[in-house]
Formats: sequence, structure tokens, C-alpha cells
Amino acid sequence: MFFAVTPPAGALSDLDRALVPLREAPGAPRWTPPERWHLTLLFLGAVQAGRVEGLVAAAGPAVAATPPMTLRLAGAGRFGSRRRPQVFWVGVTGDDAALGALAARLADVARRLGLPVEDRPFRAHLTLGRWRPGRPGDGDLPERLAGHCGPGWPVTEVELLESHLGPVPRYDRVAAWPVGG
Repeated sequence: MFFAVTPPAGALSDLDRALVPLREAPGAPRWTPPERWHLTLLFLGAVQAGRVEGLVAAAGPAVAATPPMTLRLAGAGRFGSRRRPQVFWVGVTGDDAALGALAARLADVARRLGLPVEDRPFRAHLTLGRWRPGRPGDGDLPERLAGHCGPGWPVTEVELLESHLGPVPRYDRVAAWPVGG
């Protein structure tokens, strides 16, 4: 399970159009389908069924304490080295400090409930693709998207999603809360 913000269709379409010249480039990653694009606020891993109700109840006030935010998908980068790239991502600008504060409040909720939380700084990004280990990858490819700056959009809700792996991975919505509501 994970908490996420999903950009609206217009912002995702704009980003998808920006990726057209990169999709077939030599050394490109395995692209994530646009219908699975989101900003992960906090990854929780497997959450026992008996703990989900408490998580849902406790997350509501953390999201409600969030002021209105406007974000835009902008810039790009990679996790991993240039020679061994791992993840191609697009960044986030705008009210990203408020987004980081929201992610911190959600991490506090999870910790209070005894759920494991990764101990690393929050870095707002949207994963566009992953390079396969052991295969050649062009770690310079994100630089071709570095100047991207998509349209601004208001964050209207935060979702708790459950991922299901398999031949056709999918995310199921467990709960959602309006931002500032």
C-alpha cells in the first residue's frame, strides 16, 4: 500500500506528449504506462488487513491539515548512476514544501500505528520508467526532458492505494481524502 497524489488528466497528457521523442530512443527504460503515473507520498508495503481501518481513520486528519496546493510536473532526472541508471523520473515544482510536509505527517501517522517507514528524505517525483538491471541504458536520456515544465494543477485529494503485481499490474483505491477537507 502507499499514499499518493495523482495528477489530473491534462497534466498527464502534457507529460505523455513530451515523452514521445524519447519512447523509442536507444537505451530507453521500460516505460510505466501513463494510467499508473502518480506521486508517491509514502510507501507502506504490505499492511495487515486488521490495521487498514486504523490507518484510514488516522490519515484523514493528516490530509485535512494540508493547505491548498498547486503543483506542476517539471524537470527530470534519474536514480542510479549515468552508467547504471535505475529509474527515470520527472520532478515536481510549485507548493512542493507543502507536499513534503504532508508526506511527513503521513509518515508520522504510520509510525504511530507501528507500521515500518523508510528512513530517507522525501523527494517528490513521478516515475516514468525503469531500466532493467544488466541491460544497457542511456543514463543521459533524462537530460532531454530536463527543460519540461507542465501546466500547474491544484491537488484535490490524496489516495491510499494498494498495488497488485502480476501480468497486468494495477492499483486499487482503498480510501481517499480531500486536501484541506
